Amino acid sequence: KQEFGWTTSWGMTTRMVGTVVMAHGDDDGIILPPRIAPTQIVILPITPKEETRSQILEACDKLAARLRANKYADLALEVEIDRRQFGGGVRNWEWIKKGVPIRIELGPRDLEKNSVTVSRRDQSVKEKQAMATNEFVSRASEILGSIQQNLYQRALKFRDANTRTINSKEEFYAFFTPKNPAKPEIHGGFALAHWNGSRELEEKIKNDLKVTVRCIPSSDSEPGRCIFTGQASKKRVVWSKAY
Repeated sequence: KQEFGWTTSWGMTTRMVGTVVMAHGDDDGIILPPRIAPTQIVILPITPKEETRSQILEACDKLAARLRANKYADLALEVEIDRRQFGGGVRNWEWIKKGVPIRIELGPRDLEKNSVTVSRRDQSVKEKQAMATNEFVSRASEILGSIQQNLYQRALKFRDANTRTINSKEEFYAFFTPKNPAKPEIHGGFALAHWNGSRELEEKIKNDLKVTVRCIPSSDSEPGRCIFTGQASKKRVVWSKAY
């Protein structure tokens, strides 16, 4: 027997994209975690002379094929070759802004040395590392895993640094009130505070500060007293402003 399923909609498309941009982006563009990046490695052929172009492109094709034979997170590596004949800097910056985890440059000098030039999106855009081609092919999945873990730890550290445990109404209001209301500075963050579960109280705080309960943690938390009313509270909840 078929029945209609009961579901909820959490806007897991555009909201999740926005979350990734805000959590991992920087002044140079997006930084995509390797597990969700549609392109994990982009190869940029460096072809300053037309007579060496076909040789370089052939080497790029072979490198891409070798990389695609490897797996990361149980899936074949997603590799793209940018064959467009733009200036190297233009192409490079385009892929930086797109947030591709690894950029590979392969030119005549690299070909002579049987090496590639590797850039990671989780590092400074100016940071590059020359690596033997065979070594890079064997370590590509490991490097992607390192980028994934680095981005996670960086985001976790930022979240924890901007989360405060609050135990009084006065401290709560001070935390979420800008010092200059006419031109608000960056203020607030995540607040862990006890709450009695009243929707009317949450609505009042929303009207006062534009702050709402963002999450009720599933992990155990000590019971306490609501910082606004003094009534019993089962656990701390996460408060923050919605932008």
